[in-house]
Amino acid sequence: MKPHYILCWLLLLSGLAKAQLPVAESPLTKRTYPFVNYTEVGGLFGRVAYPTIVGSGAEVVENRLSLTLQTFNGVLLRPRLAVGGVVGVDWYASALLMPVGAGIRYYLATPNDDNVQIFASADVGYGITWLNKATSGNELTRGGLMLNPGIGLRFGKPSKAAFIMSVSYKRQNVEASKPLQWNDIRRDESRVYNRLAVRLGMSF
Repeated sequence: MKPHYILCWLLLLSGLAKAQLPVAESPLTKRTYPFVNYTEVGGLFGRVAYPTIVGSGAEVVENRLSLTLQTFNGVLLRPRLAVGGVVGVDWYASALLMPVGAGIRYYLATPNDDNVQIFASADVGYGITWLNKATSGNELTRGGLMLNPGIGLRFGKPSKAAFIMSVSYKRQNVEASKPLQWNDIRRDESRVYNRLAVRLGMSF
């Protein structure tokens, strides 16, 4: 091969190597996606109205408190944004549901060395009835849409485990089959659980 051809090839390869060097050193190529976990336990607060006698029009209103557990597992895509999956268990008075879905956690300010940070959360998914056990003919036939937007506080440095507390609105739809009465052939019920969720937990 002639010397000037060899020189051209060397110059070409050198130019390609230099062109690729910034890409190799780019933050995108070096970026790692740290694992993120939020595990919380708390209460679901709400008010329920139901008729005292079917067809009478009279209603009884009661306050309800239910236990809720939830864990969010995901990755930190950006310093302020984490995305992942959500799974939990909600114990309502007449239903035991396992919500499964996707969620995000977004810090409202860039993480720094401050010990307190505010974050927003949003979860969407489906309430599964696998854990529910029917009593007295009151049977959940299927789950439904779950929505859970909220806001919270994280107490701790960004790179270490921290204590978290959050407040959110939780909406859960389910379909139920009620015990038959008189001449009923079928008695179905569509339920919507609207609750204020207050949770405490840990973030890793």
